[in-house]
Amino acid sequence: MQVILEIPDDMAELLVSKGQDPSRAMLEALAIEGYRSGTLSPLQTRLLLGFETRYEFEGFLKDHQVWENAYDLNDLEEDRETMQQVLAENRLRA
Repeated sequence: MQVILEIPDDMAELLVSKGQDPSRAMLEALAIEGYRSGTLSPLQTRLLLGFETRYEFEGFLKDHQVWENAYDLNDLEEDRETMQQVLAENRLRA
């Protein structure tokens, strides 16, 4: 499938590093989001990006600061709610 995006030049300058191929930058962004969301498996993401080995793929993830099972905002909210419950229980005991 071929997808064509039109992005204003000033926005493209913010999204794509100097010297980087804009098509590759957009493919990488799409692949990273697919991987982070769980839509794409590690193997699917690696193949989409054209990496032959898991080692190359892991290097790419590290370079882009993408971590498996990363702590996210949902985790933070759950921890905050748990902390509030614990504090409330401790106040009742005191």
